[in-house]
Amino acid sequence: MSADRFNLTDMRYIKRIVVGNDNPQNLRTEAEVQEAMDLVNRCLSGTPRGYLLGIEKSFGLYNIGEHQIVLQYSVYHIGFNRKPLSLQER
Repeated sequence: MSADRFNLTDMRYIKRIVVGNDNPQNLRTEAEVQEAMDLVNRCLSGTPRGYLLGIEKSFGLYNIGEHQIVLQYSVYHIGFNRKPLSLQER
């Protein structure tokens, strides 16, 4: 067993990343959704390593004119002991 354990009280920075379409007025392209998923993967595997604290999954049913659309998205909450330098400019 490792002495370096995950402890929720050590989390000083939490990054919230939305993957999918959460706003019917501003639909994201497939490339933007893939970019958000790549960011999640970088946060979980890069240095400093982030910890997945929670996932929100949601969907919305919207009527736009005579069309009905369903938007699905997930929100990832990733905790860090300190804010990573790679997220400073964001």
